[in-house]
Amino acid sequence: MDHMSPRLRAFLSEPIGEKDVAWVDGISRELAINLVTKGFNKAYILLGQFLLMHKNEAEFQKWLICCCGATECEAQESSHCLKEWCSCFL
Repeated sequence: MDHMSPRLRAFLSEPIGEKDVAWVDGISRELAINLVTKGFNKAYILLGQFLLMHKNEAEFQKWLICCCGATECEAQESSHCLKEWCSCFL
């Protein structure tokens, strides 16, 4: 990947562990609050949703926008972040 944001680089530098959902690249403060309200308080829980959708970025983005109030940009960045994490650690 030619360009990697510092936040994405930090997220990919280690296993998810118990990181809060706000650590996922693309997740704004407002979106993190929406996700926590829906029970997605940890990054690994959001990753689980991504995996349940068979790592389908388009489906995950649609869910994030429709069900959690993400912007298109947030949805794209966060799905890309989770996809990259899967490529590194799974």
